[in-house]
Amino acid sequence: MAALTEHSTLPLPAFDSAVKLLIVVAPYYRAIADDLIAGARAAAERAGATVDLIEVPGALEIPTAVAMAGRLAGYDGFVALGCVIRGETTHYETVCNDSSRGLTLLGLQGLCIGNGILTVENIDQAVVRAAPDQQDKGGGAAAAALHLIALQRRWSGTRRPVGFAPEDRDPVRLAGALDGSSLA
Repeated sequence: MAALTEHSTLPLPAFDSAVKLLIVVAPYYRAIADDLIAGARAAAERAGATVDLIEVPGALEIPTAVAMAGRLAGYDGFVALGCVIRGETTHYETVCNDSSRGLTLLGLQGLCIGNGILTVENIDQAVVRAAPDQQDKGGGAAAAALHLIALQRRWSGTRRPVGFAPEDRDPVRLAGALDGSSLA
């Protein structure tokens, strides 16, 4: 039964060319954020990746910053870091759900993102999860981004049609094209 509770982590991928990560952190709980950053930097360094760091006001702004950088900057992947601790109101659920949803949607659009935004009940849980010598969730988020980058590079250039279109199809012939062309 103990085998069911053991955790497994993949070894960090190796890269043939340089990898550039952007860490986007909400430093509301500065000590927690610093531990998350240290873990993410260490994992990136072990994989030979370079890292830039930006700070945003809160966890809700992390997906927006990642989206902007994904459109406007030359990063291979992103590491989202922050900490949300349950309080007395439902604001906790909003911040946790919406920041996670935003990052997930960006990932589904093709960005390589490791989500290291801690969602915890109290500061003690945050300390354990953030510490590089304990659960190292910052390092885990960087590793996740690196694995997604490796997959993206592995599959880049591979294009397959979506839907019912056959892979090797003949051009479609159009009847009565105005420009005299009969091929689409």
